[in-house]
Amino acid sequence: MENSVHVKEAIVIKPSEPTPSRVLSLSALDSQLFLRFTVEYLFVFKTRPGLDQSVITARVKAALAKTLVPYYPLAGRVRAKPDGSSLEVVCQAQGAVFMEAVSDIRINDFNRAPRYVTQWRKLLSLHVADVLKGAPPLVVQLTWLRGGDATLGVGLNHCLCDGIGSAEFLNSFAELATSQSRVADLKPRPIWDRHLFDPIKPSRCYSASHLEFNRVPDLCGFTSRFSNERLTPTSIIFDKRRLNELKKLALSTSRPTELTFTSYEVLSAHVWRSWARSLNFPSNQILKLLFSINIRNRVKPVVPSGFYGNAFVLGCAQTSVKDLAEKGLGYAAMLIKRAKERVDNEYVRSVIESVSQSRACPDSVGVLILSQWSRLGLERVDFGMGKPVHVGPICSDRYCLILPVHNQNDAVRVMVAVPTSGVVKYEYLVKSPYS
Repeated sequence: MENSVHVKEAIVIKPSEPTPSRVLSLSALDSQLFLRFTVEYLFVFKTRPGLDQSVITARVKAALAKTLVPYYPLAGRVRAKPDGSSLEVVCQAQGAVFMEAVSDIRINDFNRAPRYVTQWRKLLSLHVADVLKGAPPLVVQLTWLRGGDATLGVGLNHCLCDGIGSAEFLNSFAELATSQSRVADLKPRPIWDRHLFDPIKPSRCYSASHLEFNRVPDLCGFTSRFSNERLTPTSIIFDKRRLNELKKLALSTSRPTELTFTSYEVLSAHVWRSWARSLNFPSNQILKLLFSINIRNRVKPVVPSGFYGNAFVLGCAQTSVKDLAEKGLGYAAMLIKRAKERVDNEYVRSVIESVSQSRACPDSVGVLILSQWSRLGLERVDFGMGKPVHVGPICSDRYCLILPVHNQNDAVRVMVAVPTSGVVKYEYLVKSPYS
């Protein structure tokens, strides 16, 4: 049975105080073609008995208006520059969209993976598909569930914020909803400074090669399979014991033996291998794992605290299906480790040059994209209803997400939607690292 969600109110919230009226340029990294989509967060809150819903709603609306003062570009509208070179934000306090809704969904429904990709779609009823057509880059929906619990859906366009920037905005937004803090007290103070990731003039040649932008042959109808076959969401928790087990396995299957791997490297490698082995690709198909690498402390000068734009590049681990399956977990983890180690100031500058000069963009053939939400601080976002009991995406998709787990600081949840023909094998392999 389809869950019903009824939107009671939909309004535009503008900054609570006057904000600068200007046009701000987005950086070369912000303007990349593959970042012109909305990241949609879903927070689920278990409320205490007797909570006054109208008070919470009023606080959230007021806090959003206050937060849009220092974060006033999020109340603007994005457009392409006249010469088409990059994007810019027209800041005239146009506002963000706020919706309040009611639903017959129960909080326990979030204890498992959604049955299908779009099951929670209506918990953020306004989906902004193209921000360049005048749509708001920020949309918020507060939904009251059956039993009095709540969800907060937030859509933020990726060309304005990366994950770290989004989390800083959301925590500031929540702080203003729950405390007597003033806008001036917010930490970190948001900083624009998008020029930091523009090409250096005059342009120069860089020696770094970029696997993430290279196309590989499609030997198995990869693109059409992911477009045409139904995807089934999966959700699996890895606690500290299971992560340590993966580290031991990776070390036992890698050379040289003095290496160490992080939890992220072994978990990413394990999920990538399980995904690849479950989908029966031909052995000579080239696969890529793409993942974001925070560059705030990898560039010169170091990016200032409070910078909320896109400050990441894509790491790329690449190999054949045969090698990924046969060479073991340590081999895959080593590919990921090396991809991370390649990223320094010179590498970042070469990415900026590539995306601004030749519009370089990752292809989808053979690609699994992985994004880590578990280290952003999303699990701390509290709007007066306590910390969220669930943090995840509005729609589970082919992108793989590593998510925080409520009250388990050492555990993570891996969420990805897999083609239905491979989902049983994927779940078996990802739960059985020695298989």
